Amino acid sequence: MPELLRRDRLAREAEEERLSPSATRAALSRGRARAEEPDRYRTAFERDRDRIIHSKAFRRLKHKTQVFLNPEGDHFVTRLTHTLEVAQIARALAAALTLNEPLAEAIALGHDVGHTPFGHTGEEALSPYFPPDGWHHAAQSVRVYEVLEDLNLTWEVRDGIRAHSWRIDPPPATPEAFCVRYADRIAYLSHDALDAIRAGVLTPDSIPSRVRERFGEPGRVWIGEMIEAVIDNSLAVGEVRMDAETLDVMNDLRKFMFERVYFAPALVHEQRAAIGLIRDLVDHHLAHPDQIPASYREDDAPMVTQVADYVAGMTDRFALAVHESMPGGSSKA
Repeated sequence: MPELLRRDRLAREAEEERLSPSATRAALSRGRARAEEPDRYRTAFERDRDRIIHSKAFRRLKHKTQVFLNPEGDHFVTRLTHTLEVAQIARALAAALTLNEPLAEAIALGHDVGHTPFGHTGEEALSPYFPPDGWHHAAQSVRVYEVLEDLNLTWEVRDGIRAHSWRIDPPPATPEAFCVRYADRIAYLSHDALDAIRAGVLTPDSIPSRVRERFGEPGRVWIGEMIEAVIDNSLAVGEVRMDAETLDVMNDLRKFMFERVYFAPALVHEQRAAIGLIRDLVDHHLAHPDQIPASYREDDAPMVTQVADYVAGMTDRFALAVHESMPGGSSKA
């Protein structure tokens, strides 16, 4: 009797027949923009997950800010650690609901690669250059993998990345993408609160009592409570959805975080500086397009799009270094 057994793509696709009726099957994917020979071992979604992990855009996330700019200390969340947390939570939800775990993981791993340096400030910084709808990191994440680093991902992964944010309409087409929507919010609320406590912006006692009563004290228990709320209600209603009462508490927590953390005076001062720095970079490269690397040149795209592609792709430290090298520039954000 052999001690190891082969588990190729056909076997893995056959196993997907045991998933929930609403789960997305890799063999029934809407496919890629360019047809490819199937992989010998991996399903289409497993292949997408691996391509994202090995991409340059994913690698750069380790030097991009989540909330706190240039934080002191080794334990603050970065865009990369946030992404890994989202992938873990999304897989936990997909596994409990018998959905397609590799699809949820692929969407989660690629969902934030379009973010600019210095966190969400980039959307405010770049939106004036793209009237009337502005600039959004989710659309940029899709553009990264369709144009700048064309990975020829499946339609389902691209759709999930496109609509991972609750602001995006129409919503995603797969239940696995809804797992990522919840996972993203669970991850950032839980760990941003811990970072805020670590930074002295919050204290555990300052968390609203309603939140502590429902989710417990800040930390991993929050994540478990929110995950279980999504699982229990989804099984009851037949689609990925948190119960209304828990969602209301989560929304209270989100409102509190915006008021006390994301828009805290100390952070707003840093964010204003970061927005100014990003706009300086855009204006400089619009005036000096010859300084845009060849890898960001796309002849069919307007120059402002090419510049935004380059600036959005920068890590925090690279943006600071480029800004410092510009005439009259500064390394301070």
